[in-house]
Amino acid sequence: MLNRVVVTGIGVVSPVGNNVGDFWSNLCDGQSGIDLVSAFNTDSFASQIGGEVKSFDLKEYGVSPKEARKMARFSQFAVAASLQALKDADLNINDEAANIGVRIGSGIGGIEVLEKQKETLINKGPGRCSPFMIPMMIGDMASGWVAIVTGAKGHNSSTTTACASGTHSIGDAFRSIQCGDAVAMIAGGAEAAITPLSYAGFCAAKSLSKNNANPQKASRPFDQQRDGFVMGEGSGVVILEELNHAKKRGAKIYAEILGYGASGDAYHVTAPAPMGEGGSRAMKAALQDAKINPDQVEYINAHGTSTELNDKLETQAIKTVFGPDTKVAVSSTKSMTGHLLGAAGGIECIAMALAIDKNIIPPTINYEYPDPECNLDYVPNVAREATVNIAMSNSFGFGGHNAILVAGKFKE
Repeated sequence: MLNRVVVTGIGVVSPVGNNVGDFWSNLCDGQSGIDLVSAFNTDSFASQIGGEVKSFDLKEYGVSPKEARKMARFSQFAVAASLQALKDADLNINDEAANIGVRIGSGIGGIEVLEKQKETLINKGPGRCSPFMIPMMIGDMASGWVAIVTGAKGHNSSTTTACASGTHSIGDAFRSIQCGDAVAMIAGGAEAAITPLSYAGFCAAKSLSKNNANPQKASRPFDQQRDGFVMGEGSGVVILEELNHAKKRGAKIYAEILGYGASGDAYHVTAPAPMGEGGSRAMKAALQDAKINPDQVEYINAHGTSTELNDKLETQAIKTVFGPDTKVAVSSTKSMTGHLLGAAGGIECIAMALAIDKNIIPPTINYEYPDPECNLDYVPNVAREATVNIAMSNSFGFGGHNAILVAGKFKE
């Protein structure tokens, strides 16, 4: 028999708050964390807006400045979110370090390190490049640093599936506990891609919103006037724990992870498959894994990127699974946070768990002009009090990677 898996701790660093209390209250209040980018001069860029993390200092989490300097920004975010989550769970890793693992995904990794070191190479020569360059920039280092800082010695790995990285990491951590390979996992995603090179690439691909005059209105999932996604940064980490292990500790349980589904589009490097076919298969797989009927789901935290194709095809995929006349509540918290790429699944799993725990569905803000091709209940502009027994979180990534989580209220 497979083990049951519950969420016992959460930690977040995000454009709308660097702790769970601020994150959740700002989401429920419909507060946008998006503004003009301050990290670099954007005058020559088509998109000049982003969801930046504000007032962040890793020293506040007990990490020395010397150690922090060895970490890329995405790894710093992951360490901070993980330490928050462990504190929230009141989980003492030292008691059974070998049975507690880490899975932190990232889509881009330490791209700012690569950019700065390339400048050093050109301007000062190869002898002046940092010996920490490689271990700072590679995508697995968020997971590696979390283990080093926390002492978790179990299964440690990193998933890179673009914007599905965080959700795949949590889903794979869920599987590890289900199968008895760990009693607990630190799982989620981390990203810090608000950099010149990253923006140049996404602008060239015409992926980003150019609504520079109205930054807080720029991320508008499912709205007819959407014109691209808004880059975000941060980290979302959950503590997943085997149920009996959590109960013996008297741990608080936010939600139970019930199912995980994944699929591949095998279609295009950036565009979703027609009709959202890959996404609908992943949703069906997650529901089947959870032994849940579609009509039992009361809330979907959508991928909802604010791009023309994603929002239309995700809507079609939801209708394929839940029926053309479904009344399920759907919202995109990216309307407030922007798109955190590999970290999106982490913070959105947290939003799903808190919706279940608090019985509040966060809104899709900036929903002003209905799109005939996006005609579901998107919880427009205002949070909704509603009993949420079962919820789903969707993530889709470039390359055709789809990952879905289903969670529910914990019941004996």
